Amino acid sequence: MFDDLPMSRTPPPRTVYGLRTIGVVALSFVLWATITTEPRPALSGSGLGVLLSLVAIVAGIAGSAPRPQLPRGMRLAALTLTAAGGIALYAFQPEGAAIGITYYVIAMSAMRLPRTPAVLVTALAIGGQAVAALFVAKDPGGQILSIVFSTLPWFLVIRLMRELREGRDRAESLVEELRESREAHAQSVTLAERARVARDMHDVLAHSLSALALQLEGTRLQAVDRGTDPEVVAAIERAHHLAAGGLDEARRAIAALRGDELPGPERLRALADAFEEHTDARCTLTVAGVPNELTPEARLALYRTAQEALTNVRRHSAADRVAMRLDHRDDGTTLVVEDHGPGAPVVVGPSAGGGYGLTGMRERAELLGGRLSAGPTASGFRVELWVPAA
Repeated sequence: MFDDLPMSRTPPPRTVYGLRTIGVVALSFVLWATITTEPRPALSGSGLGVLLSLVAIVAGIAGSAPRPQLPRGMRLAALTLTAAGGIALYAFQPEGAAIGITYYVIAMSAMRLPRTPAVLVTALAIGGQAVAALFVAKDPGGQILSIVFSTLPWFLVIRLMRELREGRDRAESLVEELRESREAHAQSVTLAERARVARDMHDVLAHSLSALALQLEGTRLQAVDRGTDPEVVAAIERAHHLAAGGLDEARRAIAALRGDELPGPERLRALADAFEEHTDARCTLTVAGVPNELTPEARLALYRTAQEALTNVRRHSAADRVAMRLDHRDDGTTLVVEDHGPGAPVVVGPSAGGGYGLTGMRERAELLGGRLSAGPTASGFRVELWVPAA
């Protein structure tokens, strides 16, 4: 109960410095008035009482300075000592500025202590001075009323300000929790939808491609057994490889939807090897620079762009050589896919079979803050993608 309440929000620095400046000026005035008012601090008589009261006040203020957190009960003890010093100072020096110490105790109690300790310390400070006024004031009744009605509203106002601030902080905390809850709900809905799409792809697309690959393999074996034209057998074998590759890509897409690691530039070598396996053209890959940090979306864009470019070369061009270059720089990564040889230019619209095409890749690059260009060259076609570093 006597712990300092945690301050959930720190006031702006200018406000803090302003309040501290006012407090320091007020306490300095109280100390100056104490030193210059009779009886002055001394080592004997009433002056000794003033001196000891002043020592208690200074020690109490030092122990209750407005730090956000203090050990258990330390602020309460320090404010109690300050209040006792203020009461004693008023008793020895009734014409001084001891009432300023009461204001300090009330303000610190209202701002920094829990409700019950704050009320007790405030009652001690006000009640103690009221009792002292009975013995030293020229007009005890008027002085007591002055002490009570000038200090008690101070406590109530500061306490109300504290309650309003804490209520505001609680409201802001609830709003933040609500926002986080909504984000978590939205993420949960997204994950559920991705899981549903992954299940549908697995049950429909992957199943169909798997059946197609098996059917093509069976057709190829029958064609070989029946002595079918070798070109027909080769065409069936290429179709089987394409179906198997599509099945592999479908499985990777399903894994990505389920949260598995997305493919990235480290798999470009596998793309080049697969391209050479299914065509008569050579495909080289050159990597320059030190790999930098890329977002998962940028990594996927590099892989998909290379994949789409190679697919278009295989379908629409008779190139005998394809060169891929991956260039890592400080500001981002550049991928260049360029084919060399006769044949029609590589298409940049949606690819045959309903793929995304390089137009879709260009849109993806722009969403990432990158850029994609594609166009014919003197010896073929060139696709260039740049994505920024993370």
